[in-house]
Amino acid sequence: MKKLDINQIREYLPHRYPMLLVDRVIEWEAGKRIVGIKNVTINEEVFNGHFPNNPVMPGVLLIEALAQNAALLTFMTLDKKLDENSTVYFASIDNARFKRPVVPGDQFRMVAELLRGARGFWKYKVAGYVDDELAVEAEVMCAVRTVGDTAKKAD
Repeated sequence: MKKLDINQIREYLPHRYPMLLVDRVIEWEAGKRIVGIKNVTINEEVFNGHFPNNPVMPGVLLIEALAQNAALLTFMTLDKKLDENSTVYFASIDNARFKRPVVPGDQFRMVAELLRGARGFWKYKVAGYVDDELAVEAEVMCAVRTVGDTAKKAD
């Protein structure tokens, strides 16, 4: 079983505090599947406003965490570590369903299974669990791009 700690994760993802939402990878297989962990704590800034009397992890951040987990698998499958010239963007989010709230104290276990990858686009089936209970599921597509490609297309 292959694992990654936070320092290894930072070698693959461009995200940093407060937007790095994968704390650990507990298993992965290139081109197939990855399982990551996000430890949800009350110390996260978002809980000051969402919601002070009933803290709930925002759905958009849950989807972001699932996408970061999938992006990790993309970079590891490509055997490509982070450099200043490449990043990964959302291309689509489909069929998102939220089944239960994720709250401080929960360990959010994220699973991404590669559906297909071609021409720089990678589509994943993603799901997040708390204590083996499904919390959220979706399909996400990521695009690996060279930094600056977006600016060139906008001209």
